[in-house]
Amino acid sequence: MTKFIFVTGGVVSSVGKGITVASIGRLLKSRGISLSVLKLDPYLNVDPGTMSPYQHGEVFVTTDGSETDLDLGHYERFIDIDLTRSSNVTAGQIYSDVIARERRGEYLGGTIQSVPHVTDAIKQRIRGLATESEAEVIVVEVGGTVGDIEGLPFLEAIRQMRNEVGRDNVFYVHVTYLPFISATGELKTKPTQHSVRELRGIGIQPDSIVCRSDEVIDDGIKDKIAVHCDVSRRGVIGMPTVSTVYEVPLLLEEEGLGELIVESLDLPTTPKDLTWWREMVERVQKPKRVLSIAIVGKYVDLQDSYLSVKEALHHAGLAHGCEVNLSWVAAEDVTENGPDEYLSSVSGIVVPGGFGARGIEGMIDTVRYARANEVPYLGLCLGMQVMVVEAARTMLGLPEANSTEFDPDTPDPVIDLMPDQRDITEMGGTMRLGVYPCRVEDDSLAQRAYGESLVHERHRHRYEVNNSYREAFESAGMWPTGLSPDGRLVEIMEWSDHPFMVGVQFHPEFLSRPDKPHPLFREFIGATIGTLREGGQHALPLDAPKSAQKV
Repeated sequence: MTKFIFVTGGVVSSVGKGITVASIGRLLKSRGISLSVLKLDPYLNVDPGTMSPYQHGEVFVTTDGSETDLDLGHYERFIDIDLTRSSNVTAGQIYSDVIARERRGEYLGGTIQSVPHVTDAIKQRIRGLATESEAEVIVVEVGGTVGDIEGLPFLEAIRQMRNEVGRDNVFYVHVTYLPFISATGELKTKPTQHSVRELRGIGIQPDSIVCRSDEVIDDGIKDKIAVHCDVSRRGVIGMPTVSTVYEVPLLLEEEGLGELIVESLDLPTTPKDLTWWREMVERVQKPKRVLSIAIVGKYVDLQDSYLSVKEALHHAGLAHGCEVNLSWVAAEDVTENGPDEYLSSVSGIVVPGGFGARGIEGMIDTVRYARANEVPYLGLCLGMQVMVVEAARTMLGLPEANSTEFDPDTPDPVIDLMPDQRDITEMGGTMRLGVYPCRVEDDSLAQRAYGESLVHERHRHRYEVNNSYREAFESAGMWPTGLSPDGRLVEIMEWSDHPFMVGVQFHPEFLSRPDKPHPLFREFIGATIGTLREGGQHALPLDAPKSAQKV
């Protein structure tokens, strides 16, 4: 029978539930336990696909083409599994489903209520993932914070689950935050006590409380939380800020959370093995050569907008024994002040995905700078499209060339709307989404990276390279080195006379893992190592303090 771990959050949002869930997944997998993961999001949007990145960060795309919460990226990277649309459920999906069933008469004229109809729909999704995955354990994260009105049906649903599947088959984890009062030098437990009281008022008694803090949590604090929150002393788990999020599984294991879960749920296990994960963390923390990489985008004020890109770059740096120092550059600033001010000392440039015209000219200027100065460049989705626009303007002598997304009346639409997108009027979930094959040309940078001729990558786009200009680009030295198997869609473009200038229509960042960096990111970082720029080569940081990365 499938067991369930439910993870809730209290005190403040963004407290680290996603990393906690991902880390629990890693601890279970290290013991040979099969699992899947589910994120319950209480917002009324059907999915985050139409939401501004400033609202919800990155949209993570699953293999089957679902636009999901960024936490699914954490789950995949930590646990090394490929998730599907079944692993992200929103309130919008639940209410839409309930109303549709009511319209079809499935409730036989009954009055539709939050309990039982909405809660039953939520439980059905949870059980559905258990059936689909055939996993021994399903780890479920409830988004938001205990006390949020929109989250109440989800909390009620997971409360009911304990009685329905058996108390011995459910484990509740509550992630909370302990603020540090500098004036008194104290960690305060009262917000945690209130949060747990709120949770208990709903009918959920946590089996474990994971305490986030910027300071080390001593035994006295843990004892106090155990007494006031009616949790076993073993169940109070400290999770102070660490140097890298990849350290969190090791921290939770040291605190005893893995063993507590296994014993409480009576899970059959093999001897745990976190050896390679521990070695990976040690390599991350070891002083090493620093590479300066610029990310030039539209949403750099919220770095979570490019979370998977950031992690993929760090994975690639780790593979080369390098630390990647990211410079976040707003494309609009490049438009206003020119690229030299922001890019003169970096060893590589990445232009990630995005939508809309804001900052586009700055991205085009960035491409021109990278090409002219032979700075390694990796363009992702929109990053490839602006690479094509720049080539058309500069190398083909088409000064008004553009994408029809940004200029519908351009005389040279080198990037144009895909034919099967022309009659689509709804925005949500209607793009080219999910995994598609790509045939990679021999003797290309892409082929050298992948080491194979057919690859599968995740997509999220409506626009494509206009094939009418393909021959002209080839004549100028820009080659389509990756095509759809039927030859119709350009998936990869490269400059033949550049050390590394590659644009891809897909999102390789979604497939990168700490122990398996994506081949394109690995090759890109490899190219940057050989790129010496004035002021861009930092000394080995033997004595430099390592900045803390918030969980």
